[in-house]
Amino acid sequence: MYYGDAWQRGKFLLAFWNSTLVALSVTAFQIITSALAGYALARLKFRGKQALLLIVLATLVIPFQLLVIPIFLVLKTGNLINTYGALILPTAVNGFGIFLLRQFFLTIPVELEEAAALDGANRLQILWQVMLPLARPALVTLFLFTFIGEWNDLFKPLVFTTRPELRTVQLALAEFQEQFTNNWSLMMAAVTIATVPVMILFLIGQRQFIRGIAATGIKN
Repeated sequence: MYYGDAWQRGKFLLAFWNSTLVALSVTAFQIITSALAGYALARLKFRGKQALLLIVLATLVIPFQLLVIPIFLVLKTGNLINTYGALILPTAVNGFGIFLLRQFFLTIPVELEEAAALDGANRLQILWQVMLPLARPALVTLFLFTFIGEWNDLFKPLVFTTRPELRTVQLALAEFQEQFTNNWSLMMAAVTIATVPVMILFLIGQRQFIRGIAATGIKN
């Protein structure tokens, strides 16, 4: 009873659609950019490689909130405020994903790439046909981290959007809590509704998640 009431009063259908669209889009962008950058840092030899890696690692200690003003100005210049782009583009690239895949690629024997190169494969073909299939645990780990992080994100929708049709689950949940502060049964039902999707997703991918974390220890 409470779940159906909370679903209708919180208008979670639209919020679920928006959160799913944003989370999947950001996850797809991060997997693509992390795979390309991680492979380059793991295998290619070029000047400034170590410095670039240090810059990537440095981004991990910079809070997103510290960059919100310049990001807001960039989005405003590009007329992206109050659009899906404002929810997707600011986190389309992530240093954690780059470092994660770089560490995993280092655990894959170079001989496999050399064999593919002898068969005539270029760098992109080696990445797509050899490295990424072997890196499935790391990709699942990145997918879970990114999707759950985006699903639970309240900051971006709160700062970069004001249109009701762009409400995400966490924004809808925050508004729901403001309206029904004294109705704990409805509030707990709404929190459960917002939490169930990520719990199911984690349970499905937990084995690959553990393998990905275990296989990406520190390796120079």
